[in-house]
Amino acid sequence: MDMTPAMHRDALAAATLRDPRWLDVQAHNASADGRFWFGVATTGVFCRPGCGARTPRPENVRFFTSIDAAKSAGFRACKRCRPEGLSDAQANRVLVEAACQRIDAAEREPTLAELSADADMSPFHFQRMFKAVLGISPKQYATTRRQQRVRDGLNGGRDVTTALHDAGFGSASRFHAEAKSQLGMTAQRYRDGGVGERIRYALGDSSLGRVLIAETDRGLCTILFGDDDDELVADLHARFARAECISDDAALATHLADVIALVDDPAHAVDLPLDIRGTAFQQKVWAELRRIPAGETVSYSELATRVGVPDAARAIAGACAANPLAVAIPCHRVVRADGALSGYRWGVQRKEILLQREGARSPRD
Repeated sequence: MDMTPAMHRDALAAATLRDPRWLDVQAHNASADGRFWFGVATTGVFCRPGCGARTPRPENVRFFTSIDAAKSAGFRACKRCRPEGLSDAQANRVLVEAACQRIDAAEREPTLAELSADADMSPFHFQRMFKAVLGISPKQYATTRRQQRVRDGLNGGRDVTTALHDAGFGSASRFHAEAKSQLGMTAQRYRDGGVGERIRYALGDSSLGRVLIAETDRGLCTILFGDDDDELVADLHARFARAECISDDAALATHLADVIALVDDPAHAVDLPLDIRGTAFQQKVWAELRRIPAGETVSYSELATRVGVPDAARAIAGACAANPLAVAIPCHRVVRADGALSGYRWGVQRKEILLQREGARSPRD
């Protein structure tokens, strides 16, 4: 029987709904920008995942792994999200990196007004943007850098007074007061996409489909589920666009076996070395996710409260969607407030299976 237009439309919608990238489109997930692009058949435009335009109907969505592929398919660039240039998130990271470089090089700490003027933004919006990217304010960043300069000076053989003065502290009391105000926060080097790094990866079969793991010298940096090896490798390259990614099944055989075992039994503790990368806010969320015991679930709002941002359930959902380490960071244990399953980067069906294997209880129970 020939397929009717309605049957064809339903088939296209079903294919989109099964694709884990659809969750990023629904969530307008800017952290997925650069990993893929999507076209909308009814408008003829292609967009970034984080585009703020109204979410299209799933039967009208076409996914692409490159801008050239989208153009070759006849789509033109969206004028709203400008997918051929820097996304808003990428542009913000450039502005924050420039501000960090100015703070690092300055003998006198730049004021918020000076930093915001450099970015051509109001102080309020600049501070909010800076904190969204790094998870800390410009003031906190400058404090951390001064603390680091003191440590570097002392390690270099300088006396305490000279080290404090060279770092920009007028007195020892100010140094100690600011050290307490950091609440244990350490300075983190602003990452530039993995330039100069060598990342090894391996692929294998799991009970939830194909799995890709990738490792730096510090540990596993990526665990991905999928159905197509080429798409998984393309996802890895998009995440580390400036790194050298090398297939090395032999070197990663043990870790791959451990990950596959964890997929089969997610309640079983496996001591995997992890290289967890993300903003300070994302890392805070991911650390809290790792504290959720197997067999338990929490809602997005409850997780937001645990992290200390009770009104930021949407930001929590974004951090969960940006999780690069499936199963090792158990974002599948976060559900809706009514206990129903919500989005999962690698498909709701996989999320349901993982929770069933753990015997998970709803947060309502």
